[in-house]
Amino acid sequence: MNIKVIAFDADDTLWINEPYFQETEHKFSELMEEYLPRHTALRELLQVEVQNLPLYGYGIKGFILSMIETAMKISENTISLVAVERIIGFGKALLARPIELLDGVEDVLIALKQDYRLVVATKGDLLDQERKLANSGIEHHFHHIEIMSDKKEKDYRKLIKHLDVRPEEFMMVGNSLKSDVMPVIAMGGYGYHIPYHTTWAHEHVEHAIEHDNFRQLTNIRELIPLLSK
Repeated sequence: MNIKVIAFDADDTLWINEPYFQETEHKFSELMEEYLPRHTALRELLQVEVQNLPLYGYGIKGFILSMIETAMKISENTISLVAVERIIGFGKALLARPIELLDGVEDVLIALKQDYRLVVATKGDLLDQERKLANSGIEHHFHHIEIMSDKKEKDYRKLIKHLDVRPEEFMMVGNSLKSDVMPVIAMGGYGYHIPYHTTWAHEHVEHAIEHDNFRQLTNIRELIPLLSK
């Protein structure tokens, strides 16, 4: 391999994220229990979230709007303003959660930045992701920060053009096969997958990946022996 740039996803790769969303979803489903069973309310919420992705993109603010829309839908527009206020409060609490780095993250960044340009390539709301990075204490390890509206092959090609590297010189590390691995492998780069114990349903991939440029890891620390020169 002739890797020059290693890009890292942020949420659930560098720090904890999805469990906080799931906690909020369960609070929402409890609030909606007078209208629908909890599992049905969660299914309705996911459907609305996915439908709204082209409008709102990824992030907490779009999630808040989707919760409000779902509450209006399943209550047939009878949801109280007090309940809407509680939903907004759920979202604000999510925005205020402290950043908790995953095990080994900073040690790995320190070890790899001696030999590689390190990049953050993450989806989400610009302001929220900038806040997370600023509060994470690890922003200074990165050569470049890319907050993306989506992670398709064309988005990665735009990123590597900006970084002035070829696809075969680029590696992406993340917890999502759909967003972090498959598009990068498709353009000729390397995709390293580090699963997280909770993953948003929209990011699930049913089939296994078999490719010379793909690696499945169990922990971010495994990158050091694989990549140290």
